[in-house]
Amino acid sequence: MIRIPLPLTAALLLVTLPVLAHDFRIGTLVIDHPMAFATAKSAMSGAGYLSVTNTGSDADRLIGITADFPSVSLHGTEENDGVMRMYSIDAIEIPAGETVALEPGALHVMFMGLNGDPFEVGEEIPATLIFETAGEVDVVFNVEARGAGGQAIDHSGH
Repeated sequence: MIRIPLPLTAALLLVTLPVLAHDFRIGTLVIDHPMAFATAKSAMSGAGYLSVTNTGSDADRLIGITADFPSVSLHGTEENDGVMRMYSIDAIEIPAGETVALEPGALHVMFMGLNGDPFEVGEEIPATLIFETAGEVDVVFNVEARGAGGQAIDHSGH
């Protein structure tokens, strides 16, 4: 059995916790695990994902996002005759007592204008989410690798 001195254990926990706990809070809203997938060098845009839990008794709306890109917007996705289409949306409703997920193939953030500067694993993308009632909150999207076969990694345990 390996014994680690208590001060070292505490230091390891302090170093590890920020990596494990990747959420942000403003008012009654909890923004959990903002992330984006690494992109190809030729990509002109990248998508961002997160979830927002409203622990309050009043609904709110995500009405915008800003980041250091030529264009950043909220998007939805729909399928029509087997063809997926993305479209820009003005806001995302965050009902009281519910969680809204922005995820691949559904609601998401679009970072446009990468212009040869791809998202790379380990990169951090600072952004500001703008809520109608709660106001603005600074977040960081962590860039992660895609799972096996290019599929999204399950972040439900984060």
